[in-house]
Amino acid sequence: MPDMFPLRRFVSESAAADLLQQVRWRDGVECPRCRSDLTVRNGSYRVYQRYLCKNCGRTFNDKTDTIFAHSKLKLKEWYFTIYVFLRFNTSIRQIEAELNLSYRTVRLRVERFAKALDAPSITLSGPVEIDEVYVSAGKKGRERDRESRSRGLSTRGRGSYAGDKPPVFTLVDRGSDDRYVVPAKSADESTIRLLLENHDEESLTVYTDGFRAYEPLEEDDAFTRKYVVHGDGEYADGDIHVNTCESHASLTRRWLSPHRGVSKDKLTPYLRAFQLRRELYRKPGEEALKLALNAVL
Repeated sequence: MPDMFPLRRFVSESAAADLLQQVRWRDGVECPRCRSDLTVRNGSYRVYQRYLCKNCGRTFNDKTDTIFAHSKLKLKEWYFTIYVFLRFNTSIRQIEAELNLSYRTVRLRVERFAKALDAPSITLSGPVEIDEVYVSAGKKGRERDRESRSRGLSTRGRGSYAGDKPPVFTLVDRGSDDRYVVPAKSADESTIRLLLENHDEESLTVYTDGFRAYEPLEEDDAFTRKYVVHGDGEYADGDIHVNTCESHASLTRRWLSPHRGVSKDKLTPYLRAFQLRRELYRKPGEEALKLALNAVL
């Protein structure tokens, strides 16, 4: 029976190296410098296989040009950090305690992993729900000689990037069941058009709430806007609602909660990690870890 927790990859450095080799070279070994597949095995570097490129003469190993290269952290510790961060939304403080590492070491590794994730490619088949939520993302991690952090909770209503409550848009494509969470600097017409521009239908049906920034969509033949006005007590009118967006947004807030208010400068990579986390749902442990590694290789 598959294990939810792939323990053998966390206790053995050689088993961790084997997994990296499987995932990275699944389509064959390729030189990181010249992309040639004319490579041969060339001894080993600790527990990692080393290779020689017969095209450019460069030697490299399984970790070369990855987020794991030149890291003092063991590969099995990297795997544990990535896995519990994604699968269980474990805080950096808790990972620090489990691995007996410094907070800074764990934080830098989590951030290096998250920054290596690609931005989601949004192509919509429709119909689509879109909604925005404002999250607390202040000045955490600023230098000591700078002004102290503000959590942006002192004002009510819609927030702003400058006010440390940037908007985060949630898009739910009902046609494909894909969901996207995208932070933005402003919740305005240009941002909304940018998020919705890649779609298959000639006129994309878009479900929104009564926020005024969505109103210009009604004047564009590329969109068919249908909406409910929450201020008037309207939350659903048949298929017209943004309830799925609001539900997913609550998961977004829950994802950010253990990290005690991510800096707005780092909000994007943390939300890309949240996007990847959804792909790991209902996957057994080994498969989930492979998917996470594949996302950054």
